[in-house]
Amino acid sequence: MLHTNTGGCGRVIRVLLAEDESLIRGALVLLLKAEQGMEVVAETGEGRSVLPYALEHRPDVAVLDVNMPDMSGLDAAAQLREQLPDCRILLVTSLSQPGVIRRAMDLHVDGYLLKDAPPDEFTQAIRTVAQGGRVVDTTLLLNAWQSPENPLTSRETEVLQQAAAGYPVAEIAVSLRLSAGTVRNYLGNAVAKLGARTRQDAVRLAQEAGWLLPASP
Repeated sequence: MLHTNTGGCGRVIRVLLAEDESLIRGALVLLLKAEQGMEVVAETGEGRSVLPYALEHRPDVAVLDVNMPDMSGLDAAAQLREQLPDCRILLVTSLSQPGVIRRAMDLHVDGYLLKDAPPDEFTQAIRTVAQGGRVVDTTLLLNAWQSPENPLTSRETEVLQQAAAGYPVAEIAVSLRLSAGTVRNYLGNAVAKLGARTRQDAVRLAQEAGWLLPASP
């Protein structure tokens, strides 16, 4: 685990917790409530609730699960960065997806941790980011460092993400204000660049690499 510290923190750390799995969220809430100097001011299982709760409760640290079904932790982190920049962000994940890690680094989040980290590492990570430091799981960092860059353009990624959600070409075209032929071209480019056999295979490969988040149900 890589930690960098920039100062001290003598006050109670106010934490917002976003995790869609109820059992995990409940266990984390109990862990943090038992930790001296920490207070869970809000908890949610929905990514879309993160910003409203954060604006209402003004947490010092937002702990966000990367893969929430309605809105990813990355998208929620981007909203927080824009509208509540003083809130520190710790992302947690159960998957080591290099593409997702790279996106998190681009957002300049303050920490990235695996969910199977020991409880004392989890609470120390919150303290570190609350103090202005950064925490990165070294395994995640190494995977991101060694992984290839995303070969897809932003438009190819956008089209493939909509295909992953099950939208047909015609609906994707309307949504993105493109012609159906242009959408097919983008999808064909994505298939070729990823060395996939089909669109579905391209979606799978891109999701496994973390270049696409899993489609919402």
